[in-house]
Amino acid sequence: MPDINAGRHSLAHVMAEAVLQMFPHAKLGIGPSIDDGFYYDFDLPQALAQEHFAEIESRMAAIIKQKLDFNFERLPGRQAALDMFEDEPYKLELIQSLPPEDEITVYRTGNGFFDLCRGPHAENTRELLGWAYCIHSVAGAYWRGSEKNPMLQRLYAYAFPSKSDLKAHKNRIEEAKKRDHRKLGRELGLFELFEEAPGFPFFLPRGLVLRGVLERFWEEKHAGAGYQEIKTPIILNQDLWHRSGHWDHYQGNMYFTKIDGSDFAVKPMNCPGSMLVFKRGLHSYRELPMRLAERGLVHRHELSGTLHGLMRARCFTQDDAHIFMTPEHIESEIFNVISLIDDFYKTFGFAYKIELSTRPKKFMGRAADWDKAEAALENALCAAGKDFSLNSGDGAFYGPKIDFHLEDCLGRTWQCGTIQLDFQMPERFDLEYVCQDGKRRRPVMIHRVVFGSIERFIGILIEHFAGSFPFWLSPVQVGLVPVRTEHNGYAEKILETLRQSGFRCDIQAEDESMGSKIKRLRLNRVPYILIMGDKEIGEGTVSVRTRSGNQIHGVSVDGFVDACIRLNEARATELDELSK
Repeated sequence: MPDINAGRHSLAHVMAEAVLQMFPHAKLGIGPSIDDGFYYDFDLPQALAQEHFAEIESRMAAIIKQKLDFNFERLPGRQAALDMFEDEPYKLELIQSLPPEDEITVYRTGNGFFDLCRGPHAENTRELLGWAYCIHSVAGAYWRGSEKNPMLQRLYAYAFPSKSDLKAHKNRIEEAKKRDHRKLGRELGLFELFEEAPGFPFFLPRGLVLRGVLERFWEEKHAGAGYQEIKTPIILNQDLWHRSGHWDHYQGNMYFTKIDGSDFAVKPMNCPGSMLVFKRGLHSYRELPMRLAERGLVHRHELSGTLHGLMRARCFTQDDAHIFMTPEHIESEIFNVISLIDDFYKTFGFAYKIELSTRPKKFMGRAADWDKAEAALENALCAAGKDFSLNSGDGAFYGPKIDFHLEDCLGRTWQCGTIQLDFQMPERFDLEYVCQDGKRRRPVMIHRVVFGSIERFIGILIEHFAGSFPFWLSPVQVGLVPVRTEHNGYAEKILETLRQSGFRCDIQAEDESMGSKIKRLRLNRVPYILIMGDKEIGEGTVSVRTRSGNQIHGVSVDGFVDACIRLNEARATELDELSK
């Protein structure tokens, strides 16, 4: 059996052939394997719809049953490739965009279908006989991701080595739909998305409470790790972005404006502002490392089709920090950042994987500096005892980086934290510090984020916990339900006690049935519901109902407060402490 990538890639070719059988005049785009299957882009004379999926799958099954070989072929030159794909305009464009020195290869199946491809593939379609696959959606996709190009139809399919794997994946997809942060965010009153502001989320009162808890946690951890916090403007002169290199490398994602006849840009990143803060005075080596942290609002122009709630927005807050240091500090500072990030993610119960990305083809600076930077990152990871995978050529244009990929409860991964080592920007901004010998030298710099984007991290938390946040994060931690209106006075005294202890509470004092009040709190995923009637008033206690449905009677108010204090202080991800 082929590995999962080769199997999915092979099925993409089979699907392309099946579509060509149905629509002989179709033009082929690209068809890569992806995390849960594959897709293929087509230029078709008519729109694909759900009713076409079964026929395409049937034709795929017939092709696979023919037990056809996948044959790899190196073409003798560019002209041979152009001749072979003369009727495929998108393939011709790909061929013409290849560097002259690149080898051009194709894969053929035994019945004549061929595609521009480097592989890998199965050896024969018989190896795909046990695979389970299904086409699940079609979407518009601009050719090569540019809205200036034609819109193609992208056909998506799931593909797994067995039926049980596919079934498990479909179950995860259904669970993910239930956990969709856009749906839950609206239901729980956390944030809203309006047509009047596409890609610019609005935070509602409860969402702002959650955000505030996260930011106070962030402040505490960063103060303890020796960071100083700054705040820089959202709009900065265009010249600054030329100096930073973003103008050449990131211009297409930026917003621009004019002020007093001069050109300005809305910042897509916080780095240049930190450069100006450091550069405002001459620093001694004794001041280094200088750790400047910023929760900076940035704006990036994202295509409308890529927007996805808090996960992909046009404005978001990066929890940046820029560390200015001597070369001798590099490995210890990277080690410290790794430890800080580890502490953050463990608090939320996240497992994670680490990826080291190295020099891309298009980069700033000297290759020798890149080599030093990559070695320093690798050494720090080893010193921290962290396993990591290598992602060659995927570093930022100014330096190599370490990326942290969180794994949620559904097994999905999210790239959040990153550490980027930069020898280039201090050079471009002419940053200096005074050494012990009185000479001026260039500092080295680390760019890093932990949450990545506060908004996106909130989206991840919503889906990971399905809106049922741990006690310390919950916008409303305790709901109070007096059985009848005559019990309101007792409930209000307990409410005051809880609020004085710092807890976020909601009292249901309306003249409604107890069931209606409890239902409202349960829909809002409130961790603890306190019920108070004649019995509780007589005993001076409360009855506690936990989010999981456990009910505990005769709980003293002081005992309940103490248990909540422990949960808050421990930032516990478990809830039912009262029943233990």
